Amino acid sequence: MAFLIGGANSLTAGYDIDNSLRLDSGSSAYLYRDQVDPTSEGQIYTISVWNKICIPNGTGQNAMLLEGGDTDGSGATVDETFFMHNVAGTLFFQDALNDSTVLGKQTASLQRDVSAWYHFMLSVDTTQGTDTNRLKVYVNGENVSANMTGGWPAEDVIHQLNQEFSDSSNQNTHNIGKQTRGSNYSDMYIADFAFVDGLQLAPSNFGEVDEDSGIWKPKAPSVSAWGDNGFFLEFKETGTGTAGTTTIGADTSGNNNHFTTSGIASTDITTDTPTNNFCTLSSIGPGLTTSSASVANESLSVGNTGLTGYDGSSTVESTMAVANGKWYVEYKLVDVQNAQMGICGGINRTDDYLGNSAHAYGYISSNATAGDTGIYNNNSLINIFRDGVQTDGEIHMLAFDLDNNKLWIGQNGTWKNSSDPTDSSGGGGQAISAAASTKAQHYSVGFRNGSADSATSYINFGCPAYANSSSQSDANGYGDFEFAPPTGYYALCTKNLAEFG
Repeated sequence: MAFLIGGANSLTAGYDIDNSLRLDSGSSAYLYRDQVDPTSEGQIYTISVWNKICIPNGTGQNAMLLEGGDTDGSGATVDETFFMHNVAGTLFFQDALNDSTVLGKQTASLQRDVSAWYHFMLSVDTTQGTDTNRLKVYVNGENVSANMTGGWPAEDVIHQLNQEFSDSSNQNTHNIGKQTRGSNYSDMYIADFAFVDGLQLAPSNFGEVDEDSGIWKPKAPSVSAWGDNGFFLEFKETGTGTAGTTTIGADTSGNNNHFTTSGIASTDITTDTPTNNFCTLSSIGPGLTTSSASVANESLSVGNTGLTGYDGSSTVESTMAVANGKWYVEYKLVDVQNAQMGICGGINRTDDYLGNSAHAYGYISSNATAGDTGIYNNNSLINIFRDGVQTDGEIHMLAFDLDNNKLWIGQNGTWKNSSDPTDSSGGGGQAISAAASTKAQHYSVGFRNGSADSATSYINFGCPAYANSSSQSDANGYGDFEFAPPTGYYALCTKNLAEFG
């Protein structure tokens, strides 16, 4: 599990990306639009997108960044082009005609860090005389084309990604998050999605190297002409359904090439972006199966903020771990009892339950008698709560202070044992290991459902999968919580980490 966050995720100065779109395969979520006659006959175009991967590899699922082609048909009627993050964990480009691959190129390097935002670019100009100039792929500003497997486009070839079908009975579409044919959907976050029709652009048109850190960061797009099919999706709106200026798929390039949404809710617009990366649950690490996005029998969904299923020997941890600072998290029960949440020092995922090791503290509650709930540590119940009965639909709170080594648990807006996390130096709260204060121990946040295989809970690090009835943020204005974070406690995101972590 990667704790160091790549890309531009901790940079605070300069251009900010405010919103992203979260796509969930379980909701069959995707965007689509019909194309028009393309600029330059579809021989020249550029795709630029910031992408946060949720399921890294080995799951039988592709992250469909952009696809063009017919929505149905087969054989000679089908011409499709794909730009995706594929099942192998690599960036992949494919042009297919008559259901057969004409050109397929795949990066040799792997992009599997579910904690980071990546900048992916595809830049095409098949009118170029030199074959290696006809198709260029960039990852975080670096040209990786030379190390990709596969050949090069023929000169002057027309790719279907930006060409209208000559047979008007077929519909040529742009899809984001779904195959043009079939039912393969994607789990991912996307931000600042640009398609430029008629220009082969360089990474410098969309990003730059930060002078202080040397890492790749976004900048405002520099595009002289977007072309007939060009679009720029900033995800500033929350409307759903038919394409328009007030919907999630609104095009802000000036072309009005808006996308229609399907299976997408207003809550799928998040503030988890390349310039302020939020914590989620990790889909990689010890205990992860290779056949599905799951840790043992527990599967992740909704941008790795939803947890469904139950397994008696697995704890799912967060993508971020901290050694100091004060942090706040919520989780919502949907149809689960005996759920567990807490903090884990080091790798705790293989514990029988959360709180089974010396540096793990897990709140384990119950739907039965109230006297058997509390905080477990080192395989012992160390703090008993007499008001811990769970009911579906309620929201629990977790606050932990790694400057004073204390942990608090709350339920529906009230902190257990009449404690107050604001007064960290005073009484109340559960004492935790002081190892964190020496920077020798980093704590991640851990969750585990505790009842049946159908159990579901949603973890809110600041970008919830559900609508809160009362939207509360931390003192820096980050996060969307049901209850106000205690004074001095912050959402786990990279802008807060840069200041307090």
